[in-house]
Amino acid sequence: MPSIPNARVLIVATDGFEEWELFGPREILQRRGAEVVLASLKLDPIQATVHDDPGKTIRPDLTIDQANADDFDALILPGGVRNPDQLRLHGNVIALIRAFAERGKPIGAICHGPWLLVEADLIRGKTVTSWPSIRTDLRNAGGNVVDQAAVTNGNIVTSRNPDDVEAFTSALIDLVQSRPEISKIRHPHEIPA
Repeated sequence: MPSIPNARVLIVATDGFEEWELFGPREILQRRGAEVVLASLKLDPIQATVHDDPGKTIRPDLTIDQANADDFDALILPGGVRNPDQLRLHGNVIALIRAFAERGKPIGAICHGPWLLVEADLIRGKTVTSWPSIRTDLRNAGGNVVDQAAVTNGNIVTSRNPDDVEAFTSALIDLVQSRPEISKIRHPHEIPA
């Protein structure tokens, strides 16, 4: 997998995220040189699940309200049942997802994560995949649902489950690399020359 040293990737999650669907892409992207930032509803540590059992915790770097799509090159929405189900009730989360979409920036959603794409009305006319139990929701939102490890349609990558993390992250990296402006973005932490 190629490196993406100039990329900044935002992960949005809250309690109940599926552990490997956050930690897996995060580790892969960091190994490839990307800066990965985690945003949540609050700055308190959030609790993963491994299927239905409690998993690791992780402390967010910033809140959703502090996150700005202009500061990042891509967005990742992990699954888990409770995580996206809670997040889709927050207008600021949906507004942030739409901001990434409006800018044509890559958005990756895995497992139950595509629920957030449904809430943001980004599924209509797209070919997508997900965890089997939400595929009817995706169809009802106008999506063409397929059963593949990773599906890219426009600026959106969707995936089915934790076993697909490598294919999912690889597809997202491909999308980030296809955007020539990534290497030209000046990030807030950079000092002007």
